[in-house]
Amino acid sequence: MAHQYFDDNTNLAHDEKTYQVTFEGQTYIFQTDSGVFSRQRLDFGSEVLLGAAVGTKPTVLGPILDLGCGYGPIGIVMAHEEPERVIEMVDVNERALDLAHKNAEANQRENVQIHLSSGYQTVHQSPYARILTNPPIRAGKQVVHSFITGATDHLKPGGDLLLVIQKKQGAPSAQKKMAEVFGNVERIALKKGYWVLRSQKLDDSPNAH
Repeated sequence: MAHQYFDDNTNLAHDEKTYQVTFEGQTYIFQTDSGVFSRQRLDFGSEVLLGAAVGTKPTVLGPILDLGCGYGPIGIVMAHEEPERVIEMVDVNERALDLAHKNAEANQRENVQIHLSSGYQTVHQSPYARILTNPPIRAGKQVVHSFITGATDHLKPGGDLLLVIQKKQGAPSAQKKMAEVFGNVERIALKKGYWVLRSQKLDDSPNAH
């Protein structure tokens, strides 16, 4: 059976690569390997999500969660952009997490916490000012929707969820789910079919705690 990037790919043969990317004037270097998502370059969806995240700062104090962090580009860029905040980065892929640790060190980002978690199962810093996710579409709609439904339990009041998803891979369905869970949703970016959706946890949102 073919391995997917959201599996534990620890035993897969290595094929390490490195690339550089410049974002908001800062150059980052990322090491990747076989068995991780978007190993040749920064995924376009992640780039669109980062642009939207930097353009809409969180409105409350507190940590940020990079949910499904892969080898770390989203969390590491956010750690540079938000140096006063802790950026927690979680994934189910141990090889990707090993790379995320190396990439955080290579980019001299110390305000990060990187560890294994299936969804929100073992997150440490909850509740968050913001949750960012480029969800693992190939893991299925159920997983993507679990990232949405779990968010309200892990956000501070006023905190928000930013999710990037292609229209053809279920953006309208995700938008509907976010509206149902939070009572609000807006599309804050649209590029080449990629939507960035934002929902805010309000005290009166349907599932607010």
